[in-house]
Amino acid sequence: MSTLLEVSGVSVSFDGFKAINNLSFQIGPAEMRAIIGPNGAGKTTFMDIVTGKTRPDEGRVIWGDKSVSLLKLSESQIARAGVGRKFQRPTVFETQTVRENLSMALKNKRGPFDVLFYKRNADGAARLEAIAEEIGLTDQLPRIAGELSHGQKQWLEIGMLLAQEPKLLLVDEPAAGMTPEEREHTTDILVEAAKTRAVVVVEHDMEFVRRLNCKVTVLHEGSVLAEGSLDHVTSNQDVIDVYLGR
Repeated sequence: MSTLLEVSGVSVSFDGFKAINNLSFQIGPAEMRAIIGPNGAGKTTFMDIVTGKTRPDEGRVIWGDKSVSLLKLSESQIARAGVGRKFQRPTVFETQTVRENLSMALKNKRGPFDVLFYKRNADGAARLEAIAEEIGLTDQLPRIAGELSHGQKQWLEIGMLLAQEPKLLLVDEPAAGMTPEEREHTTDILVEAAKTRAVVVVEHDMEFVRRLNCKVTVLHEGSVLAEGSLDHVTSNQDVIDVYLGR
């Protein structure tokens, strides 16, 4: 199987505390993966390293079929290479409409020269409609984004990331603060997205992880403790001990 992202032997310390400790992790080009683990397990730091926000002390982070080292790229270069990240709190342009938010995201995915020559072509409009449908906000397109519910803002932000056509989508706790219906819709959006790109979801909500129905990586003290289906990892004694604090 080809690998889209390979993290190998990565460690990083903050003030003597090893946040990531000899971490190795791989994900394929169109794969859904959930990352779970107790607080302080290194989940956010892992995402910070992949997106270039944090530089590891050692190890390699290799990207794509050309095996580019992400450690040599800046945060913006990594984003342009196809790594999209969604933080826990949605960051949408509150005073703009849903349509304008998506439209800006579509424009932003191009290089500096493309923006100069960007015309509101039929192509862009069709793409915008398709994304709105994928995230379930077609009927909300004219609405001001600030008026949306928490869940709808999260979907809009996922849509804005999808507009940039990332090859890898990193999503931090998407289910937090959502109603059960919203959580279910979020699952559908992410599962659909993972058919054409890699999606890595960091999540505490086990029911949400179960619905993603994917391979699960358990982090503990900055390294991989277990990997496999949710049933497989949650029946692992080491995982049980970590989660129950034995």
